[in-house]
Amino acid sequence: MIRMAETENGWVRGIEAADPRITAFKGIPFAAPPVGKNRWRAPMPCENWEGVRDASRFAPIAVQDTPGLGTDIYCREWHVDPQIPMEEDCLYLNVWTGAGSPEEKQPVLIWFFGGALQWGYPSEMEFDGERLSRRGIVVVTVNYRVNVFGFMAHPQLTREQREAPANFGSLDQQAGIRWVIRNIRAFGGDPDNITIAGQSAGGGSVLSQMACPDNAGLFKRAVVMSGMIRSPYGEGSIGTPKPLAEAEENGAAFLDFLGVSTLEEARELDAFYIRDKYAEFVQNAPRMATVEDGRFCVGDPLALFLQGRCADVSVMAGNTVDEFPSFLSAQSGDELEEKAKAVFGNSAAEFLELMEAEAEGQTQEDAQKGQYGKVIGLECTIKGLFGKRKEDGGRQDYYYYKFAPEIPGWDKPGCFHSVDLWFFFETLAKCWRPFIGKHYDLARQMCNYWVNFIKNGNPNGADADGTPMPVWEPYTDQKPAEMVFTMDGGMPSEEVSPFVRFLGQSIVRELETE
Repeated sequence: MIRMAETENGWVRGIEAADPRITAFKGIPFAAPPVGKNRWRAPMPCENWEGVRDASRFAPIAVQDTPGLGTDIYCREWHVDPQIPMEEDCLYLNVWTGAGSPEEKQPVLIWFFGGALQWGYPSEMEFDGERLSRRGIVVVTVNYRVNVFGFMAHPQLTREQREAPANFGSLDQQAGIRWVIRNIRAFGGDPDNITIAGQSAGGGSVLSQMACPDNAGLFKRAVVMSGMIRSPYGEGSIGTPKPLAEAEENGAAFLDFLGVSTLEEARELDAFYIRDKYAEFVQNAPRMATVEDGRFCVGDPLALFLQGRCADVSVMAGNTVDEFPSFLSAQSGDELEEKAKAVFGNSAAEFLELMEAEAEGQTQEDAQKGQYGKVIGLECTIKGLFGKRKEDGGRQDYYYYKFAPEIPGWDKPGCFHSVDLWFFFETLAKCWRPFIGKHYDLARQMCNYWVNFIKNGNPNGADADGTPMPVWEPYTDQKPAEMVFTMDGGMPSEEVSPFVRFLGQSIVRELETE
């Protein structure tokens, strides 16, 4: 077992996990503190340290709204500690390894948390890498700057930092990947066998890293959970990069809101003062997120994926069955027809016909609310993109999943956004929900599929008792294979409704015009 490891900046001492065959190294610095003159700059090299650095506790989370103060489902689920340490000095990562020596060269997973690029942290309890590491991979979870600290743009930044004018949180992630490549051998990992993965904004971050020209060859595979999404009804999108000029205007407005006129003045302000002013600012202004700066981000990652201008790697992607529903709102048949024509043009009649055929799957409650054509935009987007990419000659395999078990709890939450994280990380025992044996069986199986994909790009293999798991085939238009995770385990399917196919193709056509 590796309890101590030598990184490029010095030695670190980890701590045995709950399973003592696994060592957890927590709070390893991978870049200099992004404070003072380093605020709103690309991450800088970390300084060396003397002796052996204790790596037994997580480092502080990035500056953000205090977690655990609300009553929403996420404050119940995992943002439970309002006293969690928080500092602007936050560029640290965590490693779980079960390797017995540095020579083992185990496959590596690098994980990026979600939270709309505004919140989140790698020390969330569902992201414990122990169960994954027990299966023979090294797990790395990377912290990065969020909200105004990670994604502000400003004309002065563009003038003075042409190589890195924006997307500092994304550059933190990139620095984490490169740190892993340089250092992971010391933890028993293989720098030539890396998978990057994330969920929600973390999944969007994976797409951003795939689409960055500077990242070619850094990783072999990608997992995008609940992160490939466009509205099939043209009602805006989640995760589309903002034009630089628009983001600069928003950043200039924020500095005015702070009462300063230059970055030098803003860099002297207290980080928590900036955080609190940002919380006020976004009540009437856009939140700050990924910017098309022409350096890190050169376009919409989904459009670049479609064009084959992303990292040419195998991809696993999917969604839960209840997250981010899309629909057309209409109070009458005439209004519905008008909206369909506005969205689909000459294809409106086909849309209405397919929607009517699909209507048996819509609930009476949806109809009473005037919600027509209700679908999960994530499913439409992923299937449309995967199908078209393979049709256009994509060489890699793309695997689609749908998460659809019953989720227990007094709040009757359904398969809400992010609940699948408990299962992929196999950390259900940390959750307050009354999960039963079938949930644990499903989590074990999902974790197995995920680890197999991380190891070799193919999720298939044997379950823990040696029996083969249901075969999960790649997705193509000709063979729309999917893995549906149910209370009875993974259920392979090749059913895609004509309605979902139509909407996926509509999303593809829209992306092709970008």
